[in-house]
Amino acid sequence: MNKMLNRRTFLKTGLTATAGFGMIASGGVFSKTLAWIADPENTAMPKRMLGRTGHEVSLFSLGGQATLEQPGREDDAAEIINRALDLGVNFIDTANQYGRGVSEQYIGTVLKHRRKEVFLATKSHDHTYDGTMRLVEQSLSRLQTDYIDLYQHHYVSTFDKLEQIRGRNSSRRAFEKLKEEGVIRHIGITGHSSKILLDAIEEYPYECVLITLNPARSIMDDADHLDHFFRVATEKEIGIIAMKVFGGGGLMRRGFTPRQLLSYVFSYPVSTAVVGISIIPHLEQNVEIAKTFRQLTGEEMEEIRASIM
Repeated sequence: MNKMLNRRTFLKTGLTATAGFGMIASGGVFSKTLAWIADPENTAMPKRMLGRTGHEVSLFSLGGQATLEQPGREDDAAEIINRALDLGVNFIDTANQYGRGVSEQYIGTVLKHRRKEVFLATKSHDHTYDGTMRLVEQSLSRLQTDYIDLYQHHYVSTFDKLEQIRGRNSSRRAFEKLKEEGVIRHIGITGHSSKILLDAIEEYPYECVLITLNPARSIMDDADHLDHFFRVATEKEIGIIAMKVFGGGGLMRRGFTPRQLLSYVFSYPVSTAVVGISIIPHLEQNVEIAKTFRQLTGEEMEEIRASIM
């Protein structure tokens, strides 16, 4: 049967009868159906394995910054989160610090209805055992969940901080305890330095790493270690999550398009790229780029790098 006929028939016989219950606006199966109807090709979001976690993650994922961390934007944030899930995003990354808890609160408001649709990641910025135990309780409360799929050390920016998380009364020990208890399911680390993160994954069996990645090497430290980092992370089957894809927006102000920047990052052996979203059209554009992504050749990637330098 013709796809468009299926859509018209469903609209006429199904959605009209159920719209009065308000289920479309709140997300879930009906809003996902609307997203399906709006895509004539019914294109699925590409997925990749998130390392050895066993989870297939959407190529494009939602970050907890931008609108999602701004006070007084709860309705806008809920619209973005619901729309992202409707379009096939199944990974959301946030942090205890984003908006001083605002981001986790916004996400929790939506996920209390849609928790099973999301692999949820958040972070602890306290590198002590007791501090992390306090933060995880805050995060669980705000996110309105009893478990976190991926808990991460937030922004390990120096080797001194890396040493802190290795100690007896460190956040790493807290992570291990929380994983034993089933409060968290996987352990990760984040940062801007490929050299520091390389040292971390060579010393400890992290399951995921969130790292800065863009062609201009903007907001990126020790970029000369990037290739070595990817080689080791890939060998260890670590889920690599890219961030700062647009260089905080600066790269687009320099004339580069979201398609160039996302395609460049997707062409690395990353599991997904997380991006903070300000407005729905940006979200929809990024999802469309992910759905139509074509692996760039080495020459094409070099052209993008050369045009930025």
